[in-house]
Amino acid sequence: MLHSYIPPERYFAYLSWQQVAAMPNKENVIIFQPMGAIEQHGGHLPLAVDAIVAVGVLGKALTQLDHAIPAYSLPPLYYGKSNEHIAFAGTISLSAETLGQILMEIAESIYSAGFRKLVFVNAHGGQPQILQILARDIHVKYPDFMVFPLFVWNVPNAAHELLSPKELEIGIHAGDAETSLMLALMPERVNMTQAVMEYPQGFPTNNLLSLEGKLPFAWTVQELSKSGVIGDPTVATKAKGDRLLQSLATGWIQVIKDIYFFTQPRT
Repeated sequence: MLHSYIPPERYFAYLSWQQVAAMPNKENVIIFQPMGAIEQHGGHLPLAVDAIVAVGVLGKALTQLDHAIPAYSLPPLYYGKSNEHIAFAGTISLSAETLGQILMEIAESIYSAGFRKLVFVNAHGGQPQILQILARDIHVKYPDFMVFPLFVWNVPNAAHELLSPKELEIGIHAGDAETSLMLALMPERVNMTQAVMEYPQGFPTNNLLSLEGKLPFAWTVQELSKSGVIGDPTVATKAKGDRLLQSLATGWIQVIKDIYFFTQPRT
């Protein structure tokens, strides 16, 4: 079904135009745009991992969300900016300009329909900065439009309890966290016989630089990994994935509540 993990009653595309037009208090209805990528995730995971994670986590949260909070998910945007993976077969990448234009026009359509709260639910680590810039541009163009460029993994979750310190720091792609979560969400698409551990060789130590985070440097995956994996998926389990999924959903429920009651600060 089109709605996948999203509860059907909260799937925007299942509404009729009359239902959208007649919806009360639209300025406080939350509209979500799940976002992922079609890019390599090693030999053990499918290309669509990021999109599956975005929709899976959001769907789990919306299933448990108080029905009194009006919130709807748009169909997921599967493609993203993935040129750091383009050396690996199967990766499909949009430019930053194309991704930004697509999301701008989606946002304008949502705004035109009367909605004033839009959340980008992004699970691909290669595009948060694009979404932050775009969200600012949308808000500048439409000052009464509240736009939230959010990363799935940034809510409170159980990763620190479940992953090793090395994996928390460097396991950024197709490692323990993503593989465990996929074992919880779509185990039939995980081939653990092909899972390999691979960390970057010659990674700088005892300095402040990082792959991601506050002081990153530019890189492409083929510079860091032969397999496409940056981390250790061999220790992933469904039990870890179940805990991660529920903890992420719980964190997102709190964020959704915060967004529902949020008003734009004014002077």
